[in-house]
Amino acid sequence: MKAVFISYNQAYHEEIMEIMHNCGLKGYTYWDVTKGRGSFTGEPHLGDHAWPTLNGSLLIMAQDNLVPEFKKRLKALDSVSEAMGLRYFTWTIDED
Repeated sequence: MKAVFISYNQAYHEEIMEIMHNCGLKGYTYWDVTKGRGSFTGEPHLGDHAWPTLNGSLLIMAQDNLVPEFKKRLKALDSVSEAMGLRYFTWTIDED
């Protein structure tokens, strides 16, 4: 089992949900407003007058075999407009 954490410009939400559906991913936790700044070249997403955009975040639990295709599609989406901001991270989850 893998956990996938995604933080992204809110404008990507519907596209990411569609990618999840098309990859067979169903279970998630969603935060509709998250604030932050990319670690390398990202602009802040703070929801204020200077930096008005905001992020959304998802935490998805997925079967290992579904994650590579999901990551591939997220990478393709991010490459369309890298300035908007989309980051994802995965880690292994123990199932006890």
